Amino acid sequence: MSRVGKNEIVVPNDVTFANDNGHLTVKGKFGTESYTLPECVLFEKTDNKIKLQPKDQSMRVRSLWGTAQRTVANMVKGVSDGFTVNLALVGVGYRANVVGNRITLQLGFSHDVVYDLPAGITAKCEKSTEIAITGSSKQTVGQIAAEIRNYRKPEPYKGKGVIRENEYVVRKEGKKK
Repeated sequence: MSRVGKNEIVVPNDVTFANDNGHLTVKGKFGTESYTLPECVLFEKTDNKIKLQPKDQSMRVRSLWGTAQRTVANMVKGVSDGFTVNLALVGVGYRANVVGNRITLQLGFSHDVVYDLPAGITAKCEKSTEIAITGSSKQTVGQIAAEIRNYRKPEPYKGKGVIRENEYVVRKEGKKK
């Protein structure tokens, strides 16, 4: 029995969902998300709840059952509340600027790094050293944050780089005489 898969997904009133032969579409104030359920997972709809059930109890089916449940739950949360990842730029001269759907990063290179955001994803820079990436897809928001972080990963000696919120950078002691 999947500990995750057996949980029901509560759908808020402002979110609508439709199931078309295993293709689930969820609409809310932050956009529309769609997902094709695995064939081994059954969809049950009650009043404002979604429940997924496995067709059998094999190991493969149970793992897909839990994965499908979390994916659908993230879709519902994403279209109703959205997901946000905060990044901090730590280092002398490290700055960010958002214009439209472009993030311009100054990360100590001889050139500026320009990152184009895909449709449905927004970014805000309230301070020049902080970026907030927001969207309805948890996977896409996390992927964009990871790609921006890869431009300048946090280094352990001075702690400089692009750091996610609540990330702990393990600091190392420098060379001794």
